[in-house]
Amino acid sequence: MYLNQHEIQTLLDKSFDNFVDYVNTLPDHRFTASPYGKWSAGQQMDHLIKSVRPVTSAMGFPKFTLRYFGVSPQPSRSYDVLVQHYQDKLAQGATTTVPYQPAVIYNAQRQPLLQSFIGQKYRLKEKLSNWSENDLDKYRLPHPLLGKLTVREMLYFTAHHNQHHLEKLKFQEQHAQAWENQLQQLIF
Repeated sequence: MYLNQHEIQTLLDKSFDNFVDYVNTLPDHRFTASPYGKWSAGQQMDHLIKSVRPVTSAMGFPKFTLRYFGVSPQPSRSYDVLVQHYQDKLAQGATTTVPYQPAVIYNAQRQPLLQSFIGQKYRLKEKLSNWSENDLDKYRLPHPLLGKLTVREMLYFTAHHNQHHLEKLKFQEQHAQAWENQLQQLIF
């Protein structure tokens, strides 16, 4: 499915809001700890902030500076094609690169991380409102796993990336009871 600017804004809203809503349901210990060596909710959020921040920044640059990454010789791929490309990369074993890896997260960071994540959403949407439909398909940005993406594709990725990490959190929470039982056995 090919999404216009308004539809992208709606998709971004939904992906950011759903992630925040879910994280707000988690108790503090689930925000900072995670089963089986996977990232905690706080670490997932830190990773998402680190991932969206450069996109937000780049969308505020004068467009002529983005020519450094080239202009796209073809139209943007659809949302579904971009998502499938990302899923294929993950299936091939791709993982996050060092600059986007999360730090250890403490409970005191919960509110600042939530505020930063929500702030990134609003800044990204503000920057998007200054782009034309044609420019979204013309200019490209580098992605560490997917290569050069049009700005439209990068926005598709951002929305999907939020949803991907939300699904990972939900999966972890489904298995959290067994993990908490194991943890209690180790402690007691």
